[in-house]
Amino acid sequence: MKNRVIYLFFFLCLWMCPLVSLQPVLKTHDIAKVMDRFFEYHIEHKEFSPTLIRRSMKIYVEQFDPEKVYLLESEISPFLNMGDGRAKEVMERLKKEDYSDFETLNQLIQKAIVRAQGIRKGLSQHMVRETWQSGGSSSSARFAGSELELIERQKQRMIRFAGFQQTRTKIDSPERLLRVFSLFEKRVRRGEYTYLFLLNDGQPLSQEKVQHLMAVRILKSFAKSLDTHTSFFSPEEAYEMRLSLEKQYEGVGVVLSEGIDGIMIADLIPGSPAEQSKKIKVNDLLMEIDGVAVSQISFEDVLDMLKKKDKGEIILGFKRMDAEGSKEQTFKVALHKRPISMKEERIRSSTETYGDGVIGKISLHSFYENGDGVSAEKDIKEAIRQFRQKGELRGLVLDLRENSGGFLSQAVRVAGLFVANGVIVVSKYGKGEIHFLRNIVSKSYYNGPLVILTSKMSASAAEIVAQALQDYGVGLVVGDQRTFGKGSIQYQNVTAEKADLFFKVTVGRYYTVSGRSTQIEGVIADIVVPTQYAPYKIGERYLEYPLSPDSVDAAYLDPLSDLDEKTRRIFQARYLPFLQRVVSFWKKMLPTLKQNSANRLANNPNYQTFLKRLEKIEARQHELPINTVDERVDTGMEDLQMNEAVNIVKDMIILEAEAHSTQTTEAESLRTGT
Repeated sequence: MKNRVIYLFFFLCLWMCPLVSLQPVLKTHDIAKVMDRFFEYHIEHKEFSPTLIRRSMKIYVEQFDPEKVYLLESEISPFLNMGDGRAKEVMERLKKEDYSDFETLNQLIQKAIVRAQGIRKGLSQHMVRETWQSGGSSSSARFAGSELELIERQKQRMIRFAGFQQTRTKIDSPERLLRVFSLFEKRVRRGEYTYLFLLNDGQPLSQEKVQHLMAVRILKSFAKSLDTHTSFFSPEEAYEMRLSLEKQYEGVGVVLSEGIDGIMIADLIPGSPAEQSKKIKVNDLLMEIDGVAVSQISFEDVLDMLKKKDKGEIILGFKRMDAEGSKEQTFKVALHKRPISMKEERIRSSTETYGDGVIGKISLHSFYENGDGVSAEKDIKEAIRQFRQKGELRGLVLDLRENSGGFLSQAVRVAGLFVANGVIVVSKYGKGEIHFLRNIVSKSYYNGPLVILTSKMSASAAEIVAQALQDYGVGLVVGDQRTFGKGSIQYQNVTAEKADLFFKVTVGRYYTVSGRSTQIEGVIADIVVPTQYAPYKIGERYLEYPLSPDSVDAAYLDPLSDLDEKTRRIFQARYLPFLQRVVSFWKKMLPTLKQNSANRLANNPNYQTFLKRLEKIEARQHELPINTVDERVDTGMEDLQMNEAVNIVKDMIILEAEAHSTQTTEAESLRTGT
């Protein structure tokens, strides 16, 4: 989990981004044209309203100051507490392409930045000489009421940064602590400079770039005001999202971070040229790129040097200290950029011996697909094929605990591995039109005991798969009481090769074959086995501006209503006779399975210790922001939820064997007349 977060955070910084050159420089008069596209697509909102104006102002402020460390309540209140009258005035100005309200807000932000820079300048010298401790959380529910409160919030922000740096490097002198605060200032100013319309060196941006930045920020605010999942992306953000969806990129495979000693290797991507060279190690300091020293170059410019490098060889120079930090070694490594598949980010699979066969375990991190034939469906099929080579596949656990979604088409294909012909997803769009996404393979790839392991972090496509398999009764959902609760469909164009702008927009809702939506409520577990996310306020219900839930008619008997007449006749002959039937067996066995699981957990000292840790987290929920996990509950090498999922599969195997034995005995009795 930790590595996945690091990778996603740094990807956009370290490899050439083919999207960057495609997005045009925006002007403020482009905003209306882009918003027309959003309104055309969106499931609910088709024009501006006072509600959307108020939301967009709030979002613009939160984009800049999410931790509430810059702005005072008194100065921001007129923008956040708008009545209908003023909101309508803003709307009228927008119709005339007048964005002066946002420009005024940006001027207020600029003044707040200058004030904050003055505060930090005084704090950094003072804090080096005093003993301090961290206090308070990383964000506040309200804006500061006074400048003294702002000073304290800036101070705590600096302390948290210093505390994080202490976990990564030795800070054993006032000089090194001063370098920590200098690094903090450098990082913070990157974001501040974009609002001050300055380059990294402090020089002013061109008027064209200023207008572009304003247009992007306003579009981000407008897009997010439509609903919680609609977004407008910069090219860099779009590239990061593309990597997440396609699990492939081009590069050399180094992950960089900036520390007080310089730019260092934070990680190496498995299977990449950097990792395969066997010459580069984590914590090596990057000294030069193709002979150009990077010591006096900003982090952003170093990243630009890497991104702008043409395909082919790149020579990186490094410095490495020995374990005592007394001797140093300098060396150079020549690397060739190439396509890299993020295999570790795709699936993890293993088996556990059971009787004369095995139980398979597959952890799927997202529903991915790219043009080179890599997909979640194919990887799962290959994992199952390899399981069968080890012996009879007696049972299977599909782990979706940290799977937040991906391609809808892959969700349908993955679910289709475990059911025969039938509807997997029903989608409903803005004008009420309904479409059915079907599995049209008449035989499932696996049809034995199956547990789908979920958590509050399981979302979107993961929820489609979990609920579809639950609806058909072919598997049992085990984990947190409910999943995330995202039941909306987004159109996105970040994977389009020739997109001029990058965005995703909510166009519909989805439902599984039962007609039920996962929106807000999520997928309800058949057997509750709490994960580390259980005590946290995580889910769609805690997000701003979510869609409301609803339902449609069940589609176990596929109506074929979205097909043309010719196709319908073909499906009636070749598809309907082989529809997947609902399996009722596991529902009948559920009381026994639940009781067995409860007994095991009650008598498992490790699990009881784990639950007590969760209770302590739950007791301080009022201190935590929503959709935030601040503590990873360590259970050592043991995966408690996976262990229990496997135990439930074992129970399922036994119950299935007993039922089969009973049926055989009854059939034999009927045959012999006894």
